[in-house]
Amino acid sequence: MKARKLAPLALLVLLTGALPRGAAAEEIVVSNFAVAANGMPYAVAVEKGFFKAEGADVSGILSSAGGGTTIRNLLGGKLSYGEVDLAGTVAAIQQGADLKIISDNVLTVAEFVWAVKPDSPIRTIKDFKGRKIGYTNPRSTSQALDVLLLETAGLKPEDAELVKAGGFGEQVVALNLGALDVGTLADPVWSKNKADFRVVVRAVDALPPLCNVVGVATGTAIAEKGDFLRAVIRGRRKAVEFMQANPAESARIIAKAYNIDEAVALSAVTNLVSSSTGGVPYWGAGKFDIDGMNRMIRAQKLVGAFTGDVDWSKIIDARFLPDDLKPAK
Repeated sequence: MKARKLAPLALLVLLTGALPRGAAAEEIVVSNFAVAANGMPYAVAVEKGFFKAEGADVSGILSSAGGGTTIRNLLGGKLSYGEVDLAGTVAAIQQGADLKIISDNVLTVAEFVWAVKPDSPIRTIKDFKGRKIGYTNPRSTSQALDVLLLETAGLKPEDAELVKAGGFGEQVVALNLGALDVGTLADPVWSKNKADFRVVVRAVDALPPLCNVVGVATGTAIAEKGDFLRAVIRGRRKAVEFMQANPAESARIIAKAYNIDEAVALSAVTNLVSSSTGGVPYWGAGKFDIDGMNRMIRAQKLVGAFTGDVDWSKIIDARFLPDDLKPAK
């Protein structure tokens, strides 16, 4: 998912709890780590030693601003594992990138809300007609979700004015200046600013499960580093389970890694571990939700981020999942 521009110091995030570097130590790359909610389990997994306990010596997390950048870092840096948005991954594979999707990591878009200033007359989605609605960048997840949300109210994209803002933080500024009527905001930016705005609708209440980001591996890693990939998936799964059971401690870890207030981190973690979209959690353990993947591909087609059809059997490699998460044969 695309979020706001990364600060230079966030381009390479080596967590305080990172493991000592050695011959077997590896970095992994996660889209918008230390910015967006999708990557929060990795901070917990490193700090709590879950990767090492499972046999993956993850030395640090490389953060990238969006899918294309993440894929270039993954391939160009000869890294083994990355977490990337679905449409960007599928498009890269169809263009010849030597990649496979090995896990389904974030299963919904529950981090999103559509918010207005407290005195706004906008009360329902139908009130979005004729209004200025923000999104981050063209062909982004936020733009696709704007279109889907309008669709749920029987509206077309042209029934509102969709405005490119460049990021979630920029939408907060635009709302305050009156340049936007509705902001499409996501945690943790939403939790940081929620006292100043009123929610009109939450994604968890209005949209079905939509695949958010997936775990991706290079062909070389699949051939040569299967044990590492399995360990990363298991370590991340442990982190997700830990976050569900220990949101307060998880928030302290995430606040440090993301350089945000602990109260903001706790709000985001609590919101997301408790969210359920049609019975589907936000952070998944890795098991594939093909229906959610198909929905996200359709959403991305609506904004021109993706064309063509997808044959998941040629793109997914589920052999690295724990046995209880593998698709039924």
